[in-house]
Amino acid sequence: MLLLRKKTAFYLTDLETPVGKAINLTIAGLVLLSSVIFVAETYTIPNAVRFQLNIVDTVILIIFAVEYALRLWSTDKKIKYIFSFYSIIDLMAILPFFLGTADISFIRLLRWFRILRLIRFIDKKSFFGNINTEDGVILGRILFTLFTIIFIYSGLIYQVEHPVNPKVFRTFLDAFYFSIVTMTTVGFGDVTPISELGRLLTVSMILTGIALIPWQVGDLIKRLVKTVNQIETICPGCGLGFHDADAQFCKACGTKLSGIIDSSVEDGISTYSLDK
Repeated sequence: MLLLRKKTAFYLTDLETPVGKAINLTIAGLVLLSSVIFVAETYTIPNAVRFQLNIVDTVILIIFAVEYALRLWSTDKKIKYIFSFYSIIDLMAILPFFLGTADISFIRLLRWFRILRLIRFIDKKSFFGNINTEDGVILGRILFTLFTIIFIYSGLIYQVEHPVNPKVFRTFLDAFYFSIVTMTTVGFGDVTPISELGRLLTVSMILTGIALIPWQVGDLIKRLVKTVNQIETICPGCGLGFHDADAQFCKACGTKLSGIIDSSVEDGISTYSLDK
């Protein structure tokens, strides 16, 4: 039983082995699919199609619930996991399903936070085959943060404004358009919320963007400044991509580096070339 728990915990977090990567790719795909379903439900679609989408969404929620239960069962520190950031996001993703019969309007708003479940994949360079540097991961995190803020607030504003202002916020696209022009400070004014909660969400969206985007851009700038005096040399041990020009060993794992030209030799070659 202990071995089974360890294997379960490993494959739910592993992004290297084929099994682990397949599991996590499936989870990420289901998150994106559920988000597409949410958007599609804001449009006028036939009842038969809406019914089928509800079935698919219910199946996805059941899978997420099973995944949450497996993560909780396989971890040794259950209390710590329950109150962890990722666990709270997972719980928010499945909570509307279990409280769907309750007459609590804000519960339905939680479904838009399901896209946040993709955050755990952003910090994994191995999850994206073409992102193999820390700079790329930071840039990917910035783009994902911006998309997430716009997506979530668009969904929340649509959910709040559509019942009271259906002519302006007809579909998710109207709310998405409003979020874009608001986040970019263009503010055409042709689409505006009229409810107090809608206006509060708009202010919250602006403050969230102001707080998160510059902070992450600052991380990217600090990383770029740090790598100005570094050269691209892949460590054969850990895969770290950049090291100091005179480094003989990897600063992360200590593996001996190859392909680095001694700076004095390089200067000698340059001087010789100039003299010649």
